[in-house]
Amino acid sequence: MTFRAFISVDLESYPKLEEFWERLKKSDAPLKLVALENIHMTLKFLGDTDESLVDDIEKLMITSIQNIEPFDVKIKGTGAFPNLNYMKVVWVGLEGVDPLISISRTLDRELGKLGFKREKRGFRPHVTVARVKGPKNKNILAGIISEYENVSFGVKKVDGIRLKKSVLSREGPTYSTVKDVRF
Repeated sequence: MTFRAFISVDLESYPKLEEFWERLKKSDAPLKLVALENIHMTLKFLGDTDESLVDDIEKLMITSIQNIEPFDVKIKGTGAFPNLNYMKVVWVGLEGVDPLISISRTLDRELGKLGFKREKRGFRPHVTVARVKGPKNKNILAGIISEYENVSFGVKKVDGIRLKKSVLSREGPTYSTVKDVRF
């Protein structure tokens, strides 16, 4: 059996983040918003994953966090990929992410040995808040993003990473934790 999987740091909700999310929702732009309870920072997307690999993945997750102590990440700023003129993803930024970059690189390298596809693009730590489905109200959307580009949303104490299962449905994905590895 296989399941759709990724490794992440989950975020709790923050009032200022909820405010930004609500503003995006009311923009009337064609967005697929990430449900607030699903907000996370992806370290490695695995895709279809054989259940028989879960224990091996957990071991590699443990390897990836060796010598890393709990640390704080500042959730700050907003933007869009690839840019505000051509938006595909609306994101919230992160500061103090060097340990996450290290974890992500180790995961990418080690999971490659299990047959998972290596990342071609450099790892850019961010939190996806919405996917943009078309150009309608692009200027309104860009204005909201610009308004929050220097806003601090909160601080997250990172003390572990999770292997997550994603079940897709018409209502959106449902995530559950398969393995929780603590620092």
